[in-house]
Amino acid sequence: MSANQPIRIMNIVARLNIGGPAVAVTMLAQKFRERGYESDLVCGTIEPGEGDMTYYAVERGVEPIIIPELGRSLSPVRDIKTLWKVYQLIRERQPDVVHTHAAKAGFVGRVAAWMAGVPVIVHTFHGHVFRGYFSPSRTRIFIWLERLTARLSDTIITLSDGLRRELAEEYHITRKGRITVLPLGLDLEPFIQTPRHQGQFRAAWNISPDAPLVGIIGRLTPIKNHTLFLKAAQRLRQQFPAARFVIVGDGESRRDIEAKVDELGLRPAVILTGWQKDMAPIYSDLDVLVVTSINEGTPVVVIEALANCCPVVSTEVGGLPDLLDHGKLGRLTPSDDVEAMSQAISQTLKSPPDGESAQRLMIDRYGIDRLMQDLDGLYRGILTRKRGTMSRS
Repeated sequence: MSANQPIRIMNIVARLNIGGPAVAVTMLAQKFRERGYESDLVCGTIEPGEGDMTYYAVERGVEPIIIPELGRSLSPVRDIKTLWKVYQLIRERQPDVVHTHAAKAGFVGRVAAWMAGVPVIVHTFHGHVFRGYFSPSRTRIFIWLERLTARLSDTIITLSDGLRRELAEEYHITRKGRITVLPLGLDLEPFIQTPRHQGQFRAAWNISPDAPLVGIIGRLTPIKNHTLFLKAAQRLRQQFPAARFVIVGDGESRRDIEAKVDELGLRPAVILTGWQKDMAPIYSDLDVLVVTSINEGTPVVVIEALANCCPVVSTEVGGLPDLLDHGKLGRLTPSDDVEAMSQAISQTLKSPPDGESAQRLMIDRYGIDRLMQDLDGLYRGILTRKRGTMSRS
């Protein structure tokens, strides 16, 4: 294999639901294919109530290979069938690299790739499910499975140093030396090119150009802790009576969130928009993007917002301290602290930061071209090392 010869890559993810992992794997499949690589994207089907980002892949010339059973829900009988289907597909396509993403696809994909004798097996943790998702007993099972499949991986990729430390030191998934930190790579140009306070989103939702506008973007699910956002909104209305609060996204918690809006008397001030395809106009019109999650990896919405110079206030969880340079690029607050969250949003509204330095950092750290070079070097380095070892044996 020459240094410039394209290699065959298969990315596997459970499903293309709305969120950062779907954006990331689609971009990888698209960009590698544009550079002449054989690049497959394998995924399962969306679960009821989830937003579907298959359109995002199709618009970029990526036709996913669908294995329906690869969805999120665990089922021992179905998962054996899934494993066999993924194994057969890998034997048929014979990739040089299988790169899996997130928990379910990570387990099934790595075991199938190991069974099929794939030269390079890589897994990316976009976050983890070890806190705030499942019961303690179920969480222990997930940790055990991750430790097992880490042994089948040539390297584990995390998106931040903080997540690397968690996996190695807190959960003992594998040792630090087997974890590679590679930040996300995204197409940030639409957010860079959209001017601040464009007015398009406000006009569409009948929001005054002068109203302070605070938003939260993502799946409506308990891990995102929208209750914290709404309680902070209730306090902020005392200081900013004209403020409006937008919740962008949809999901299983929508009914509970609607009930909490009414319980807190926020109906005149809160707008639930559902899923939105065109995100740049939203960041443009927000005065503050808020993240209230109990657990997070490296949220794409934060990178996109900062690329548009939109200020960010976030809970200090998961990969967010690293992403926000421990408070230099956005205010950080303790998890589930209403007082701290409302104060941080208030301070940001009163004294918004100059977002240009954060924007430049997002371009340098999270541009797609940087990630492509990093991954190509990683894949080729492992392939060369392993083939060299095989030739000497």
